[in-house]
Amino acid sequence: MTQYTDVVVVGGGQAGLAAGYHLRRRGLDFQVLDADPAPGGSWQHMWDSLHLFSPAAYSSLPGRLMPAQAGETYPDAGHVVDYLTDYEKRYDLPVQHGTRVNAVRRDGERLLVEADTGTWQARAVISATGSWSRPFLPAVPGRGAFAGRQLHTVNYRRPADFAGGRVIVVGGGNSGAQIAADLALDGRVEVTWVTQRPPRFLPDDIDGRVLFDVASARRRALDAGRSDTGGVASLGDIVAVPPVRAARDAGLLTAKPMFSRLTADGARWTDGSHTGADGVIWCTGFRPALAHLAPLNLRGPRGHIPTDGTRALGEPRLHLLGYGDWTGPASATLIGVGRPARDAARDIAQLLSG
Repeated sequence: MTQYTDVVVVGGGQAGLAAGYHLRRRGLDFQVLDADPAPGGSWQHMWDSLHLFSPAAYSSLPGRLMPAQAGETYPDAGHVVDYLTDYEKRYDLPVQHGTRVNAVRRDGERLLVEADTGTWQARAVISATGSWSRPFLPAVPGRGAFAGRQLHTVNYRRPADFAGGRVIVVGGGNSGAQIAADLALDGRVEVTWVTQRPPRFLPDDIDGRVLFDVASARRRALDAGRSDTGGVASLGDIVAVPPVRAARDAGLLTAKPMFSRLTADGARWTDGSHTGADGVIWCTGFRPALAHLAPLNLRGPRGHIPTDGTRALGEPRLHLLGYGDWTGPASATLIGVGRPARDAARDIAQLLSG
């Protein structure tokens, strides 16, 4: 059975909910299709100790401030899940959970959205699937020979799962630093942290509020034809959240250079040194989850779909939201997704009224 609507939003996490808020304000008929069986987006799958970079008031979606979490300056992931669940209910957003979208195709004047629960025909589509479902694992020599446990950031939960073991954490970004700190501070895990280049910690007083302002200033500069400020990358790679600061200052967060290969029982460096390990945690990032858009044949360099703002250049009925700076400054963050979601809803309303 085929159903009809003005707009289908693919993904019901923070980006999908922000899109729904602004589509509702524009008076458009829409449906949000979300693969997760429950509200909360990727936040419901994070590791136990994860906290936001910013206070609650600076981590909000449009229309509703995130309430503070008692006893916490920076809310934890569970608090974010509660907030997103309440947000979905408060605005009565039509989210259909447990529905995976497999393909989006052109179908004359409409786009055909094929999901595992049925088919939708829409006049426009917003893709807001993020990247959490597409973890990236590098092609490291010996990865298949390692006899221990290997997992990606998406599968890590808590230090207790590695108590008494030796773990190599790979990755010089925020997730690598935070997971290495989580394990090291626990005291029951022997941790080796490896990075491609020496880790670059941001100044201790910088949090998500500053990062959003810096990202927005960079976008304004580029849009005005001024020189690139470098954005957040010019400041560093790692936000010094309290656990990271504590581990760093205690001398527990010293990175080694990337190893040359994995062995059956650990890792070997180019100088011949070897470190034994029972597990490797790959904090090596993600790729945009865009497989459902493959039938539209829009991919450009590095797998990105070229856009003007959020609108796909090769298909004006498609908008991409929440994938990073290429779809709006800081659009992969709670505070940053509101503005590009507003712009996408405005552009779609104009398109549909034409």
